Amino acid sequence: MTLTLPPDLTEESLSAALDDFAAALGPAAVLRSDPEVREFRDPFWPAGDDTYAPSAVVMPETVEQVQEVVRIANRHRVPLWTHGQGRNNGYGGPAPRVGGSVVVSLRNMNRVLEIDDELAYAVVEPGVRWFDLYDALQAGGHDLMLSIPDLGWGSVVGNSLDNGMTYLPYGADFMAPCGLEVVLANGDVMRTGMGAIPDNKVWHLYKRGLGPVLDPLFMQSNYGIVTRMGVWLMRKPEAYAPLLLTAPQDSDLEAVVETLRELRLERTLEGVPILFNTIIAAAMAEGGAAFQADVGPMRDEEIQAMADAMGIGRWAVRCAVWGLEGVVQARLERIREAWSRIPGSAVIHERTYGRDEHDAIEPTPDKIQAGIPNLDIIEHMDDIGHVGFSPAVPLTGRDVRDAVDFLRDLIEREARANFLAGIIIGNERSCVIVTGASFHVSDEEQVRRVYDTMKMLVREAGKRGLGEYRAHLDFMDLASDQYSFNDHAYRRFCETIKDAVDPNGILSPGRHGIWPAGLRGERVAEAALSD
Repeated sequence: MTLTLPPDLTEESLSAALDDFAAALGPAAVLRSDPEVREFRDPFWPAGDDTYAPSAVVMPETVEQVQEVVRIANRHRVPLWTHGQGRNNGYGGPAPRVGGSVVVSLRNMNRVLEIDDELAYAVVEPGVRWFDLYDALQAGGHDLMLSIPDLGWGSVVGNSLDNGMTYLPYGADFMAPCGLEVVLANGDVMRTGMGAIPDNKVWHLYKRGLGPVLDPLFMQSNYGIVTRMGVWLMRKPEAYAPLLLTAPQDSDLEAVVETLRELRLERTLEGVPILFNTIIAAAMAEGGAAFQADVGPMRDEEIQAMADAMGIGRWAVRCAVWGLEGVVQARLERIREAWSRIPGSAVIHERTYGRDEHDAIEPTPDKIQAGIPNLDIIEHMDDIGHVGFSPAVPLTGRDVRDAVDFLRDLIEREARANFLAGIIIGNERSCVIVTGASFHVSDEEQVRRVYDTMKMLVREAGKRGLGEYRAHLDFMDLASDQYSFNDHAYRRFCETIKDAVDPNGILSPGRHGIWPAGLRGERVAEAALSD
């Protein structure tokens, strides 16, 4: 691998910075060799392309070391790119937006700092994985659950800061995070909200403070490095009932969405239901099936035959009910009644778990909705990668139908790939359609075709007033371009903040289209991407 240098930095300057990092953190905490650094590239990006390759990796273990890292970076004008675990695969993984950046991996800051049973919350460092927090809850005998994503290897902090979805009740509208500690670009340490008062007891309990609420400024931004975060937890309920709701025809989509919205609005369904199309539901059931990435697309009659044979329908909803046993039973009855209005539909409920029966949970969907982290769904995905495009859409049948038809048509036609859809219902009024395409990582032609299609999706969706809620490195600028009201007033405001808090532009330049003044020439214009 050829050393990739960041813009306007010589190899001598970079080497001097790395020597300073090693002096501050210890030589073992600075990774420079090709094999060590290669792990921190996008695992789904073409192997021979160094566009987003880091130059080195630093691995601090304390807040004080993070402070030293940013001070050294300021002195040498070295761009940094920070992650908790770097498992954001499908959006770039651990790779930096600016090639040659030094990756700041916080994997070694992996302590669970506090678990409070009485008020049901935890405090974690950014290297804490979902596995780690779950294990700490189990080891301490805490009668608590955490809202988790589909895969347990990621960072609790990192996933939260990128607006990552989780599925228990505190996953709705990203409720779980509360109270941050942040190292700013100048090396100062700030605590948000009530944490600004020394020894304050509600820092991780009350989401506001006095004056502007700053926590959201550090979501999907490049204004600081978060070094601890509060996480709201949920008591294990008396009863937990995981469900699979199926609808037999593709034309049922509107009725499915309308039914789910009303169940959410009346609070019968809580948490974050997710609606899968047949191909995704089949892949989840089989632990990751290669047909996701096989050149296609599958014909509609083939998809229907699969849906009928596997009993998963054309649309399948993973959801759950938690609470007192009587409440759970009443909610199940209401869900069955509402769902029965969709002809040929089914409500699959195999078991209700008691508070002390979580050790007996084996099905992967049941684990996820019980807050038990795992990696089951990627067990058989060896050569299969993916890239995501995920627009936010109003939670009405007509809006979801229109968006799905548009997305499917373009993906099948341009990427020549199967249409994958996981429609995440993050609140009662909107959803995010997580789509994109899978590919064989070893097939560079297929990889390039999928990435080109995703860029086309971003542009075409923008023309329809649709924007995605997170973006891959390769089209962060293009996604940002769609937020163009009043000559990109939103982006200009964000860049004004960036220039004020990070004048040397060292922290994650280009993240979600926000560039520091000195590197704005690196922004890739939409016109260039449309060639």
